[in-house]
Amino acid sequence: MSDPVSAIRERYEQVLNKIRLAALSAGRAPESVRLVVVTKAQPVEVAEAVIRAGALILGENYPEEGVMKLQSLREFNGVEWHMIGHVQSRKAQLVAANFNFLHSLDSLKLAGKLDRFCAEAGRTLPTLLEFNVGGEASKSGWPAWDEANWSALRGELSEVMALSHLKVRGLMTMPPIGENAELSRPYFQKIKRLQAYLSLQFPDMDFSELSMGTSGDYEVAVQEGATLVRVGTAIVGARQYKTED
Repeated sequence: MSDPVSAIRERYEQVLNKIRLAALSAGRAPESVRLVVVTKAQPVEVAEAVIRAGALILGENYPEEGVMKLQSLREFNGVEWHMIGHVQSRKAQLVAANFNFLHSLDSLKLAGKLDRFCAEAGRTLPTLLEFNVGGEASKSGWPAWDEANWSALRGELSEVMALSHLKVRGLMTMPPIGENAELSRPYFQKIKRLQAYLSLQFPDMDFSELSMGTSGDYEVAVQEGATLVRVGTAIVGARQYKTED
């Protein structure tokens, strides 16, 4: 029987190398990109193998599943647990109390709940603002597919950024799934333009992080400016079970 840690380490290092090459091809420093290994719908044993393979950032989509894993693996110091999936308001307390970073803040309502729960827990949660750049009804995030309407986002975003227990660090997006990675490029370019727009509108805020790119298109995402890429299948394989939010 093969060693699962060795197999995951090999794929993990392959992805890191592809990230390095993609960054260099775009004139970027490879160390400016961090790899989030997505362990959603994987048993805790796989998450442990990922950590033993050398990964320092694990991404989860479902709060309860993620909390179960991070509590089971607390012995591994220095590991960051990122919530990358849509967070229902009723799960806000779990996220506020347990995760190190949130990629998917998608509404003022959720922001308010997270801020309140973080205050109660005595924590500040680094977070990214999620934007829908493809116009898909199935995707979460503030509507950002029409650049002409970006100015309409400023009022609500300013309220989010005024919350004292959330620390906005940048943007996140998920483009429409395409048949090849190149189809994602225009959407990555659009969120990069939105990042520049918001940096001008809110010069005192930090929008330096850009979370985009998954197993099928992370190299293109790196070429277009991603600082965080979320890769699961290419490292840990297919999901091992279905999970409910």
